[in-house]
Amino acid sequence: MRVETLDVGPVGHGGICIAHAPDGRAVLVRHALPGERVRVAITEERASYLRADAIEILTPSPYRVPAPCPWAGPGRCGGCDWQHVEVSHQRTLKAAVIAEQLCRLAGIEREVDVEAVPGDDRGLHWRTRIRLAVGPDGVAGLHRYRSHEIQPIDDCLLAHRDLDLRSVLGTTWPGDEALDVVASEVVTAAGRRWRVPPGGFWQVHPGAPDVLSRTVLDFADPQPSDQCLDLYAGVGLFAGPLAARAASGRVTAVESDRPAAEMARENLADLDNVSVVVGRVDRWLSRRTVRADVVVLDPPRKGAGRAVVDALARATPRRIVYVACDPSSLARDTALLAGHGYRLEELRAFDLFPMTAHVECVALFAGSSTLDR
Repeated sequence: MRVETLDVGPVGHGGICIAHAPDGRAVLVRHALPGERVRVAITEERASYLRADAIEILTPSPYRVPAPCPWAGPGRCGGCDWQHVEVSHQRTLKAAVIAEQLCRLAGIEREVDVEAVPGDDRGLHWRTRIRLAVGPDGVAGLHRYRSHEIQPIDDCLLAHRDLDLRSVLGTTWPGDEALDVVASEVVTAAGRRWRVPPGGFWQVHPGAPDVLSRTVLDFADPQPSDQCLDLYAGVGLFAGPLAARAASGRVTAVESDRPAAEMARENLADLDNVSVVVGRVDRWLSRRTVRADVVVLDPPRKGAGRAVVDALARATPRRIVYVACDPSSLARDTALLAGHGYRLEELRAFDLFPMTAHVECVALFAGSSTLDR
């Protein structure tokens, strides 16, 4: 095992901090903090960079705390990136990542504040849904970092207290490859009850659906007769509030996952101004001429991409509200939207995944003078 002593630099995207090896290559260090001096074990070597785990902290950051979970740390569970960081400082690190990605990939300099969201216990007990991996021996656990190896556990401190995780982990599951443990398939959010199909997408932090739907509706500001698109619509979380506000208009919700789309139809059956379409967003947009006053999109981690952004620009919406789970994808698509004259007007970021490097953003884009239309 190769060991180096390094001075740790700024936080980077993906739950790492950036240091430099004696030969000048960047070292992506997990389990460290900016400003620390650490001994690291090199875990991966590439021509232009290295990956490493901090295995000894020689000069600790004032924001370092003992990790509450016994399975967090080098070589163990890969689910958490920041258990060794004081919770409010985790949000500072995430804000720095969002700002850096916007600056580097979109040329936008902006101060970012990552907001805490009610529903967790000092960063713990917030996951209302957990997927466990199951090994050949039938033992369930969580994957180690960048590995197919499974870390056996007997609990997860991120699990919501309504999840019966201990009994699941105390049982063997021969023949299974994964297990979805869900607190409930029916939830209340945005003033409505929602059903979610088994294994279907739903925000896992209990405070997320309300805060996101409120922010989306505030940014979208749909008028009564607006034509609205809800892309990557899931089970309809954003389409419902949009349709209620644009009561004499129309909301078209597009979702590629058929069980989720069918559930969206069921969830929104009382709203006669909503249409739910089963289809991939890029293909659906490419096959028709679309006009919209308001567009809401919540793409997967890879982002919307050029084809979707180009199609959205052709739809000439007054407002585009973009919900993003990855700052780099948001920044890349921000640059694409800027190429069509859409500027980033507002941005809010929420700490929906404490103890991890993940963060959720909601961004409002508008074209020249469109906010006055």
